[in-house]
Amino acid sequence: MNNLVAIVEDEEDIAELVSINLEKNGFKTKIFSEAKPFMLFLRKILPELIILDLMLPDADGLELAKNLKRENRFSRIPLIMLTAKAEEADKIIGLEIGADDYVTKPFSPRELVARVKAVLRRDELRNEAKKSKRSDSISVDKEKHSVSVGRRPVELTSTEFKILELLLSRKGYVLSREDILDRVWGAETVVVDRTVDVHMRHLREKLGSAGKLIKNIRGVGYKLEE
Repeated sequence: MNNLVAIVEDEEDIAELVSINLEKNGFKTKIFSEAKPFMLFLRKILPELIILDLMLPDADGLELAKNLKRENRFSRIPLIMLTAKAEEADKIIGLEIGADDYVTKPFSPRELVARVKAVLRRDELRNEAKKSKRSDSISVDKEKHSVSVGRRPVELTSTEFKILELLLSRKGYVLSREDILDRVWGAETVVVDRTVDVHMRHLREKLGSAGKLIKNIRGVGYKLEE
């Protein structure tokens, strides 16, 4: 992450207030008073987050936000709308467009900084959840819900997929049957330890030669190890 926050705000005192408070909290900032220079900058450098005023002298902030969310290169940049428009309808429109948060003026600089941090944490968690988990021979793509061994696709049930994803996320560590039950089945009390063993056997069979990577640690549980 580049820690850069782009502030698109034509009121100089507000832009400076936001910038000073963000920089006190370890962020780098770049201020734009108009949409055009901001978009030119965006073609060269992608910020970690955008704070966007909805009333700019050369553009409608909502239209600008729509355009950002339509273009693949920019759509994943978290966006916080900062505006004097405090009506509920305006907030709903902003959030429906794809804004990650909506802050109305006047605002608390400390609260805005807290919201920036919260949005970035959520974005980091979303990105982490979408990442493929893999070993040298097994890859799991959570977003596509697909598994492959080498170049061979493997069809797994939803439960088998969850178990494999869990093993890969804790590669090299032993997971007890109880831990696997809690993480995969949650509060379903009808599931017993033996169920884990049955699913593990099926999972190993479907993985073929890569199934040997799943080790049964006698009396403890399972782990995935290269």
